[in-house]
Formats: sequence, structure tokens, C-alpha cells
Amino acid sequence: MTTLSIVRGDITEQQADAIVNAANSSLLGGGGVDGAIHRAGGSEILEACRALRASHYGKGLRTGAAVATPAGRLQADWVIHTVGPVYGADEDRSELLASCYRESLRVADELGAKTVAFPAISTGVYRWPMEDAARIAIETVRQTPTSVEEVRFVLFDERAYEAFAARAS
Repeated sequence: MTTLSIVRGDITEQQADAIVNAANSSLLGGGGVDGAIHRAGGSEILEACRALRASHYGKGLRTGAAVATPAGRLQADWVIHTVGPVYGADEDRSELLASCYRESLRVADELGAKTVAFPAISTGVYRWPMEDAARIAIETVRQTPTSVEEVRFVLFDERAYEAFAARAS
């Protein structure tokens, strides 16, 4: 059975087998969590992402998909990159957000990862409402069969921490 833990902190400082990156489709870094992971992990992550773009993902990674690279200088073996959907009140994209969590766990299983640290995917510049993002994340992780022993949600601020903690209890 997978243990869920909710912590407030910086995902780039987590010790885990895999850290999930809320990437943009280019896989080449960006702002928010994506930029922080690329900066903290160093050039090895960017080089691996460029290699992915040159081979299988020439047009970028599609929304809801996930792929892994080495973690560079992070305290993890792997970074699992997933592209969250942009929130839109006119269109229900909940399934794409859930897919980010399912696909990340699938990749983690392929890697043999036992501990995985997730950020609150799509809640930054992609504007997904925090309470709804927490609901989707927690429900999806609980319902997804996986060999991962611990899923750790690492939330950067108090508002995100409170939303995930309330949903996890």
C-alpha cells in the first residue's frame, strides 16, 4: 500500500528516488517548479531533455504524458517530467491533470522508484484552482495501482499545503 505524505517545502531539496517536474511541453526548462528543478539539478537535466527532444519528442511532450531523465545534482535518482493542462473554466481538463499523476506513477514503476515527490501540478502559471487540484491529485494517486511505497506531495506555500492536507485526511 502506498503511503501519502504532505509536506511544506522546496521540492528541489527533497530526498526521493524520483522528483516530479511540472514541465512545459518543450522539456527545456521554464519558470516555477520547472525552472527551479532545472537550476538546482544542473545541466545534466537539460542535456537529457535535449536528447529526448532530438529523439522521441521532437514536437515536445504532450499534456498529461510523463518521461524521465537523470536528476543531476538533485537528491534523487530521477526527474519525471509531466506536462499539466492549463486551467480553463469553459472546458473540463480534469482527466489530463489526473493523467499527469497516473503517468508519473507508471514511469516511476518502470524505474523501480519507491519514493516519489510531486508538486501541485498546474496550480502556478497554469491557474488550476488549488482545492480542485488537490482533490484530483489525491484521488488519482489513491486510485492508481503502483509499486511506489511513498508519494510525497511537496507544497511550496501554506495555502497549497492546507488544501492538500485537508484532502488527504
